[in-house]
Amino acid sequence: MSALADDSFLCIESVTKDFGDFRAVDQVSLDIARGEIFALLGSSGCGKSTLLRMLSGLETLSSGRVLLDGEDLAGRPPYERPINMMFQSYALFPHLSVWDNVAFGLRRDRRPKDEIASRVEAMLRLVQLVPFAKRKPHQLSGGQQQRVALARSLAKRPKLLLLDEPLGALDRKLREATQIELVNIIRQVGVTCVVVTHDQEEAMTMASRMAVMSEGRFVQVGSPAEIYEMPATRFVADFVGNVNLMEGTVVAIEPGGVRIRCADVLHQVGHNMAGHQGQPVTVAIRPEKIRLSHEKPAGDANQVQGVVMAHSYFGDYTMYHLGLASGARLKVHVGSDSLERAPGQGDTVWAQWLPTSQVVLTA
Repeated sequence: MSALADDSFLCIESVTKDFGDFRAVDQVSLDIARGEIFALLGSSGCGKSTLLRMLSGLETLSSGRVLLDGEDLAGRPPYERPINMMFQSYALFPHLSVWDNVAFGLRRDRRPKDEIASRVEAMLRLVQLVPFAKRKPHQLSGGQQQRVALARSLAKRPKLLLLDEPLGALDRKLREATQIELVNIIRQVGVTCVVVTHDQEEAMTMASRMAVMSEGRFVQVGSPAEIYEMPATRFVADFVGNVNLMEGTVVAIEPGGVRIRCADVLHQVGHNMAGHQGQPVTVAIRPEKIRLSHEKPAGDANQVQGVVMAHSYFGDYTMYHLGLASGARLKVHVGSDSLERAPGQGDTVWAQWLPTSQVVLTA
């Protein structure tokens, strides 16, 4: 259990889900605090959506248990759980107006008309859709449809909100703008939220903590910064963000650091590791941690010469792909105003980084 166990609002204990001989979710445990926005991040087939469906009651647990606000949810069907789920497709009723879509769940619960009207109006104000209350879904933009689905999910005041790839149907620019808007709305309401996504930027933007899943298990749980800056495994380093991975061997463990020999580089790492001389390891370096120069830097560690094999311009930065002597490639992220003379294809350059800019991975 995590450090949140004593005050956790959602408690997932050793949950497993089997489909015949296939184990989709394998003994996962997690504690989520009240009001927290938590992301489940992983590639297709990793088990994240299956876990979300078990929380909602759409799938049964093979073993383990789920507690919400101290209550065991075992045996409770989806319609009796204080949980709402928003799907990637939004599942809006095309023949109903925005107002009636938001009111649908409240009417199914046979709430008084005055209460329904009050809650719907409050939700439409929250998502800034009051002027569109009489429109049908097809008369709205993708971002507006997403807000209608969110308003409908929040109208019943659930204890837990589940979002399954909530922004996957939007184009990139609209998705980026909607992420912040969505987080602000959820925080205003104060509902606890679990987001499932394969989009690392979406997870890191929306969540205060996240879990990286692979093959039905949590590989690492932590804040976005912890997972990005200090990945626990090679898989996490490679899955979250751009990274250079170099295979090497520990040649010395010294006070305050470790020296590692890779094919092209002698690494001087600025932190200790639990290991031994001769141990095979992987060194991870993010492209934005590397500096380029036309002249050889001083010293001999944490630097390598390479030839510009390709480069891609993205406006605010350029991604360089360097060919190293061993045949390996090194990705370098350079701000557009960082170099007085930008290297061209075929140029020989030097790449350098700080001892603290690299992570040693043993798994």
